[in-house]
Amino acid sequence: MKTLILYATYGGGHISTANAVKEALENDYPDVQIEMIDCIEYINKVINKITTSAYSEMAKKVPKMWGRIYKGSRKGIVASFSKNSNKLLARKLYKFIQSIDPDVIISTHPFATQMCTYLKKHNKINVKLANILTDFKMHEQWLVRYDYVDLFFVSNEEMKKELIIYGIPEEKIFAEGIPISSKISHKYDKEKILKEFELKENKKTMLFFAGGGLGLARKNIFEFMKIFAENFKDVQIIAISGKNPKIYESFKEIVSQYNAEERIKVLEFTDKVPELMSISDIVITKPGGVTVSESLAANLPIIVINPIPGQEEENAEFLEKNEIAIWIKKDDNIKEVLEEIINNDEKLKTLKENTKKFAKPNSSKNICKIILE
Repeated sequence: MKTLILYATYGGGHISTANAVKEALENDYPDVQIEMIDCIEYINKVINKITTSAYSEMAKKVPKMWGRIYKGSRKGIVASFSKNSNKLLARKLYKFIQSIDPDVIISTHPFATQMCTYLKKHNKINVKLANILTDFKMHEQWLVRYDYVDLFFVSNEEMKKELIIYGIPEEKIFAEGIPISSKISHKYDKEKILKEFELKENKKTMLFFAGGGLGLARKNIFEFMKIFAENFKDVQIIAISGKNPKIYESFKEIVSQYNAEERIKVLEFTDKVPELMSISDIVITKPGGVTVSESLAANLPIIVINPIPGQEEENAEFLEKNEIAIWIKKDDNIKEVLEEIINNDEKLKTLKENTKKFAKPNSSKNICKIILE
């Protein structure tokens, strides 16, 4: 059997989802041939560079504008433009699909789904099409020509109900969660990891994702770091700056200024997130779909910061409504909110218990099983 996985790099979640599916297929179905591509980059590298850069710059510099575009793309002119653009792009993708001749196409981005449903509608391809939605609330861009999608995978039961109301048959929808790496579920030697990062066993540990990977960090992350360094002497922090040297250097400078090196460890990009989650008690992060799903699978209470208007704010609303996370909003007193959470073991226990209701540690494995078996 041949499987084609399509993604696009508007944010890191879609490729992370694609990689998690690929990993699960390789682990459980060694006879399956797998091809995985960034569909927009394949079609036109210039278009890909311009559009991904535009997304990153808007999310970073004018997030409210991005939020308006995101909401506007549900219906109307923006939605129509996206749909028609993807019709044109589909013609080039068709040549690639022909060359692969897959039995199954798995899409982790709505643009890829729209291209494939257009090709299916016009009898250009005849393959099983699986659509993996990568956030915690439905967006209509995923559902263009939904009659031509065979399987829908969503992160939670509320989304499943939304899709049913939209008109999609229930038997096509599976609330299996957003695919994440199997490494999140591994049993790790916590003592060894604590020693590796020079952390103490008897202290509460917070994992802080600064949001610097795509340059999407906001200025208040430095305020967070100063508050951590100046207060919370009984808490140890693992701060991940991502691929952003300016954030890394600024964090190091703040930690040094307060002589907090022993309890605050600043890391650049790391491939040891599963290990670090295994030793943590709380995670503080932007609410991207994959990071949230990993945190839930690790049963970590979440403190939400700096959601991008649009999909991330909707994720934050979902988490807050279901008492999985505390959302620190723009006008909140950061220090007071952190004190209220970190020093309240009963509150942390409630948040941790609630993560279990939505945790999907075997999402990738289960999705692949449903698609292939």
